Amino acid sequence: MKAFHALRRAPAALAVAALAGCATVVPVTSTPATPASFAVHESFDASGRLSARRGSDGVAVHFSWTHGQGADLFDVATPTGQIVARLRGDAAGVSVERPGEVPRAYADWNVLTRDVLGVAIPVDGLASWIQGAPVARTGFDMERDAGGRPLVLRQQGWEIVYGYADAAAPAQPTRLVMRYPDSEPIEVRIVVDRLAADDAKH
Repeated sequence: MKAFHALRRAPAALAVAALAGCATVVPVTSTPATPASFAVHESFDASGRLSARRGSDGVAVHFSWTHGQGADLFDVATPTGQIVARLRGDAAGVSVERPGEVPRAYADWNVLTRDVLGVAIPVDGLASWIQGAPVARTGFDMERDAGGRPLVLRQQGWEIVYGYADAAAPAQPTRLVMRYPDSEPIEVRIVVDRLAADDAKH
């Protein structure tokens, strides 16, 4: 797959660790609306590590993500900090810039991420999922652990399994494993090293 091979040329890409541990699960089936218990930040800065796999092909990168109302900026980099792609999206459209190349426009985030990472990632959904919350006004199923924290979220055909740095503390998730049952199984693993958010809405 061209996208995977292109990113593999970047030096020393770091693989993401798998989720570990078990927790007591409390299944919850919710209505198509974001309940008041979820605080979704409209603006945040996040950084961490991401690995994407489709079938037998995979890639692993570091990322830095600035998310705002109607605008996103992703820097995709090697562990040494070398940026190999800069992904932008706003009301004017989505595009990618690579070192030494002219920016290239895409129809939407799914097409862009499929070309760069080899997997179509719903960025609009991920902005909520990375915070442990479902996308508003869309049906979902959720399982929680004994402390009430999101453990498994199913929405838009994706299953997102969450992990936490502290086994008991009520904190935002630090690990996500996202799976989509395509003709070639899709798996995206994210380790969130930092997420600084503001402008919370409840």
